[in-house]
Amino acid sequence: MKFLLAPEINAELNRIVVSLGLSFIKADNIVAFRSYGSKSRAVARIWSLPRIWQIALKVEAHYCIEVVSERFDGLSKTEKEKVLIHELLHVPKNFSGALLPHKQRGRRIDRKTVDRWHKLLKS
Repeated sequence: MKFLLAPEINAELNRIVVSLGLSFIKADNIVAFRSYGSKSRAVARIWSLPRIWQIALKVEAHYCIEVVSERFDGLSKTEKEKVLIHELLHVPKNFSGALLPHKQRGRRIDRKTVDRWHKLLKS
């Protein structure tokens, strides 16, 4: 599998973060990648830097968002936005390096939630 930095995805993530008012997300600490050759069924994934690594490397929390080229690149602009919103919803409000699960205490990251956020993006 091959990973390449994707500055155009970073630019789109920055636009989404600002447009949705997700001020807790430190956009400079998110790095986007495009992967090639993945066997995954995923369209995109988010990777975190756990606290123990932050301490060991003496760095703040960072996240990597990987878009799987074979699945992501053919999507419409709307669907790409929704995929990126979905991945951003996994980032906790304390930007700790942890990841939020799809279901947690009445909170869900699902199509309905993503669609609601996407409507705010379009407003």
